[in-house]
Amino acid sequence: MSVLVLNASYEPMHVVSVRRAVVLLLKEKAQLVEAAECMLRSQHLEVPTPTVIRLVTYIRIRRRWHLPVSRRGVLARDSYTCQYCGCQPGKSALTIDHVVPRSRGGTKSWDNLVTACGQCNRRKGDREPAEAGMTLASKPRKPRYLALALIETGTRPATWDKYLAPYSPRRERPA
Repeated sequence: MSVLVLNASYEPMHVVSVRRAVVLLLKEKAQLVEAAECMLRSQHLEVPTPTVIRLVTYIRIRRRWHLPVSRRGVLARDSYTCQYCGCQPGKSALTIDHVVPRSRGGTKSWDNLVTACGQCNRRKGDREPAEAGMTLASKPRKPRYLALALIETGTRPATWDKYLAPYSPRRERPA
């Protein structure tokens, strides 16, 4: 189980283990924001199991950091969802598609790579989405620094959603 760590300003920072979160709480370096229903018990202490904690002091976050392009990163950024049809066939059935094909000068960059199911990737082929009559669910872009911490956790608790929503890309499907 993982715990979401928020900065003093409630900005998501990182994901840590329950053990690390409890240590931060006991040292009074963090406050409990959200907890699970179960309790952690020792001989002398009973603590609610944290799911979200907030640091007491504000930590300045370095905004510029290089996040290398990878298959795992692109899949996580796109929520393991085909950006053309919206299906979620599973990680092993998904492919990475170049929006502008490499044969036409497309690069291996965050702005040119999207997640696609095998069927959509074959249908698009060596064309741009408009030429193939396909539309993207969202414009590909470089993820924020937060993505690095969240990529490691495949599934996340529902209690995290309200803290992560302002930092997640909006996924609006065309009508």
